Amino acid sequence: MFRPKLPDAPQVPTAPITQRVHAPAASADRSAAPYVGAGIGTVAALVVVGVVLTALLAAVAVSAVSVAIAAVVLRSLVNSAHKR
Repeated sequence: MFRPKLPDAPQVPTAPITQRVHAPAASADRSAAPYVGAGIGTVAALVVVGVVLTALLAAVAVSAVSVAIAAVVLRSLVNSAHKR
């Protein structure tokens, strides 16, 4: 009944493809050692931050579980005191 109209085939550009020539790096004689050292330091800092954040998240989770267990125990004690 309702049929979508399919798009026409895309037209291929007829312009010739030009090849670009890239100029060589202007300062190829500089050492990359300072950049590598900064990269390693950055990676180490990110790993340390990740470990600290993971430890904090685990501590919050353990605290939440212990509070939940304490709430269940207190509820049970209160309910048993009311039944007596």
